[in-house]
Amino acid sequence: MYVHVGGCHMAGKRSRAATRDQARQALAAGVDECPHCRPDTALGVLD
Repeated sequence: MYVHVGGCHMAGKRSRAATRDQARQALAAGVDECPHCRPDTALGVLD
């Protein structure tokens, strides 16, 4: 499971939309970010 930026071509057909806060929480909880669209960069969540 990955967090993606909206419109990422790597997000499968079984993906669902999340709010910015939900995406940040998922990244903080350890869900991996997509290495192609880099949602951590788009959300300003950098390690």
